[in-house]
Formats: sequence, C-alpha cells, structure tokens
Amino acid sequence: MSKQTSSMLGRTWSYWMSVPLWLQILVGMVLGITVGVVLGEQATVLKPIGTLFVNIIKMLIVPLVFCSLIVGVTSMEDTAKMGRIGFKSFTFYLCTTAIAISIGLAVGYVIQPGAGLDLPLPSGVSDVAKEVPSVMQTLIDIVPTNPIAALANGQILQVIVFAVALGIALVLIGDHGKPAIKVFESLAEAMYKLTDMVMKLAPYGVFGLMAWVAGAYGIEMLLPLLKVIVAVYVGCIIHVLGFYSIVLSMFSKLNPLHFFKGISNAMAVAFTTSSSAGTLPASMKCASEYLGVNKKISSFVLPLGTTINMDGTALYQGVTALFVAQAFGIDLTWVDYLTIILTATLASIGTAGVPGAGLVMLTLVLSTVGLPLEGVALIAGIDRILDMARTVVNVSGDLVATTVIAKSEDELDMEHYNADMVQSAVLAEQNIALETAAEQSAKV
Repeated sequence: MSKQTSSMLGRTWSYWMSVPLWLQILVGMVLGITVGVVLGEQATVLKPIGTLFVNIIKMLIVPLVFCSLIVGVTSMEDTAKMGRIGFKSFTFYLCTTAIAISIGLAVGYVIQPGAGLDLPLPSGVSDVAKEVPSVMQTLIDIVPTNPIAALANGQILQVIVFAVALGIALVLIGDHGKPAIKVFESLAEAMYKLTDMVMKLAPYGVFGLMAWVAGAYGIEMLLPLLKVIVAVYVGCIIHVLGFYSIVLSMFSKLNPLHFFKGISNAMAVAFTTSSSAGTLPASMKCASEYLGVNKKISSFVLPLGTTINMDGTALYQGVTALFVAQAFGIDLTWVDYLTIILTATLASIGTAGVPGAGLVMLTLVLSTVGLPLEGVALIAGIDRILDMARTVVNVSGDLVATTVIAKSEDELDMEHYNADMVQSAVLAEQNIALETAAEQSAKV
C-alpha cells in the first residue's frame, strides 16, 4: 500500500470518527438495507456481525442494571424520596401503557388493516394458549428465591428487586455499608465506561442486522401485510411525537424538540436492535450526558422502565389484535376492547425487553378475548419489522419518564438540558448585533 493511499485512508477514518454516533448508526442502517436488498438471502452471511454486537450488549445488561440500581438507591439516602420516585415511575409507566394500547386500538379501528383480507390459515398451528398470569402470581414471581440464579439467568425483574433491597439495606446499616457502596460505585463507573466503548461498535452491528433483515424478508413479503406495518408505525409516531411531546411540554414545561434530539442515539439503537434491555446502555448515556438527568434518577428509573414499561408493545397489541379480528371476520364488543387494554397493561409488567417478546404477549391478549391463535402466525412474518418501531416507543417512554421525574425532583440540570437552545439564542443575539452595527455603519 502506497503512502498516498495510506494517508487517504487515515484521513477518511479520522473524518468517519468525527461524525456523530447517531449519524454513523444511520449510515450503517442505510448501507445494511441496501446490501440486504442487493444480496437477498446471501446477506445472511452478515448476520454474525449483528449477532456479535447484540451479544456484547447483552453482556452488559445484568451487571449494568445491578450496579447502577444499587448506586441509584444508595445515592438517595432519603428512603422516603426513593419510595416517592418508585411510586411515580410505576404509576407513570402503567398509565402511559394503557394510553398506548388505546391509541393502537383507535388506529387499528380507523385504518382497518385486516379488512378484506382472505389469508389462508397456516397448517399445524398449535391452538394451545399460555395462561394469563394473575396479578398475585406476577407479584410472587418477581421475588427471586435465588438471587445468584436470577443474575446468572438474566431475570431482570428479579435482579431489580434484589438490587433495590440490597441498596436499601446498605443505606440502613450506615457506616458499615459505605465500603460496599464504594465497590458498587466503582463497578458502575467501569460499566459506564465499558458501555461507551461498546457503543462505538454500534454502526457496524447495525449494518449486519439490517443487511440480514432486508435480505431475509425482502420487499415482496412486506407488501401483503403493509397495512399492518403502516398502522403500527402511524400509532407509534402519534404516541412518541404527539403524546410524549404533550407530557413533556404540559407537565414539565420542557422543550420536546431538544428532548428528541438528545435521545436520537438511543432511538437509533432501539430501532435496529429491537431490544429495550439491549438499548439500556445507550439510554443511560443519553439521559446523563445529553439531557442532564442526575444519575441518581436515571440509574433507578431507566432499569425499572426497561422491564415494566412496554408502551410500544402495548400499542402493537391493539393494532394486531384488531387485525386478527378483522382478518377472520370477528366483531369485538366494548368489553373486548376493555379486556385487551387491561390484559396488555398488566402483561407488560412481566414481558422481557428483548426481541420477539411481543409475540408471547400477543398470544396472551388473543387468548383472553377468544381470537384465533393462528393470528400469531400471521403476524410472525413481519414481527421483526414491527418490533423495531415498538422498541423505539418503549425506549423513548423510559427516557420521557426519567426526564419528567427528574424535573419533578429537581434533579434535572436545566442549563445542561437547554445548552443547545442557549447557544442558539446567543448566536441569534450576536447576529442581530452584527446586523444592527452594519445598518448603523451604512447610515454613517
């Protein structure tokens, strides 16, 4: 390789590294789709690149959640404040989930994605539905009988319960708990740094994932179910840009545009990985570095939201449940609509934030209102495409909750949050001053 070529590659690499991460991820996504469409099924050879990236992210999830939660709990030495934040988070997530599925039902009713479809039933589809867990059973299941096993198996909800309990205990024992707290603080900082290192690999992992998705599904397979995809994406856009903007501006007096700019990296990772849990490292980074949320709040609210906040998944349930009913010519009553809202809201508490979990939740919803379980097979073919959109909603909801709660607890650095706005205002004032000076000079 000549020195000229080497120098050109060096300059190209330097320029690439200076590009913002979200733009790198976007470029990787576009290139991945293009390569996938061109190569078709042969693009599956690129899937290991994406799989490796997802595996690396999964490696971070349990230790990041465990350490950050303990640090978040112990940093709030006021246990009353911790309880207040926990109550706010839980209430916020349940309310927004119920609203999300209502939006999904409304969009499905208006667009009618299943109307007029004559899709053949797939053969060999099982008609055995999973039992809908009771509220009491859900509460019982979140308490780990073996915390070490919960950590090893990645049972995030159980890990959260143990981490919160351990954090409270460390606070209550006073000075005896400080050495352990320092250890967890050190581990948490190490996990934050490791997260930053891993996120630099995101554009390449995204490229591999998108190439595989585009090559495996192709454009032809999307056309018959295009109305379902459109309905879900329209509902997601309404919920994120409409409902969340109202929440931010009305309840917290915050600028929604600046908020969405601050979480763009997390939204990009969520869209391509289809994993709320997998996006947690990016969400933590966006909350603290771009939005100015105190880590005391983000370390507690975000991991909790990753497990119990499934706004996008709930919205998806509303659209797809109506699609199945319309496709099979089944009329739903208002009682059925209320049942879908209640079931999806409660089921979202125990649904894992990983790719494909929405299909399990959909089985519960369909069985509750007596819709054919064959509908799951109809949706499965495009589930990955839908999963991308609903994960963006889930992650955005986590960050909205974190920001709103931080603002209510006076733990949001407003100067940090409004940094770009302040800079724009300063530049505008400078431009006005220059124009005024120019006008005065012209008069003279």
